[in-house]
Amino acid sequence: MALHQFVQRLLLIGAHIESLPPAPLPQAPAALRPLIDAVAGPHQRFDERAIHYGHRYRSGFWAIYLLSAIAVLFAVMPLALGWDSANHRLHPLAGLWAIGEVCVIGSVSTIYWLGHRRNWQAHWLRARTTAELTWYLPMLAPLLDLTSAAAGGGSTAADGAPIEANWYLRVFDPGQHLRGVDDVTALCAENESLARTLLAAAWSDLAFISGYARWTIDILEQQRRYHYRISNKQHALRHRVHNVNTALFALTAVGALLHLVVHTLWLSLVTTFFPALGASLHGALAQSEAYRLETTSQRLVVELQGAMDRIRAVLEPAASAIDVSVLKAAIEAAIALILEEHQDWHLLVRPHNLPLG
Repeated sequence: MALHQFVQRLLLIGAHIESLPPAPLPQAPAALRPLIDAVAGPHQRFDERAIHYGHRYRSGFWAIYLLSAIAVLFAVMPLALGWDSANHRLHPLAGLWAIGEVCVIGSVSTIYWLGHRRNWQAHWLRARTTAELTWYLPMLAPLLDLTSAAAGGGSTAADGAPIEANWYLRVFDPGQHLRGVDDVTALCAENESLARTLLAAAWSDLAFISGYARWTIDILEQQRRYHYRISNKQHALRHRVHNVNTALFALTAVGALLHLVVHTLWLSLVTTFFPALGASLHGALAQSEAYRLETTSQRLVVELQGAMDRIRAVLEPAASAIDVSVLKAAIEAAIALILEEHQDWHLLVRPHNLPLG
């Protein structure tokens, strides 16, 4: 378990996070299974890379904030313990707290330096983007005009115009920052011939059409349930940190008032460390963008439901009466929604790169 997961799990002890039952496993139409198998290996590789760097980056900024509060604790402990007094028998050991403080500050600096030096955030964003785009390639493939590519020799259309190798850019423009995903472009080019062979007669096969639509609905339902849990988790995390901070600052206020009548150095610890810890928790939560993740996921739960309803509406008539063009447009809109959400997440995370604040 990564540090950021451990800290959040600790903060959420006793919290009830509502979630939906697991969605049924999507059953892809037979024509798409070889393509799904072809991209499964690259997707797993990019996904594991994204998880690895995501853990490093998020654990990094949680560690920076929390260690900063611990540095304050080390600074004030000799005063609270009375070791700063030359008359105290442990006065010679007071310097150990200073050494500890320097070590903690050194750890913060090291994490910050390593995060930038090894570019944890950039590796995470790139790998997550590549993994997401790779995952949805089989869903996107049936929307391609593969016949014109075949007529033009694969690299050019029948009219001689060059064909975009990246399938996403061939169907729609998902944004400038996704244009540089060379791994996805290479994967598209590698599987172009396979997709053309598998899907040559797909849209004349009623079983494929209905199976493709229902498989898409099942994948969207998985995403809807995922975002439902993310929204509730971020909501619970925000409120738990808010409650902890309220308690810490209330204790600080009580300690400050008691300081007027009770003169003890331990109250200095309370009035110094508790605000530092509260500020650290608030800063880490703000950098994780918990509120915006919560509201974005809430919106996606509704929008994904709408996307599924539009696809289901196309399937309501008899199979022979399915309007293929309307179905394609509905699925294309659903994929565009997913890409839009990913771009929003990308732009949300990119400005944060480990610095405090």
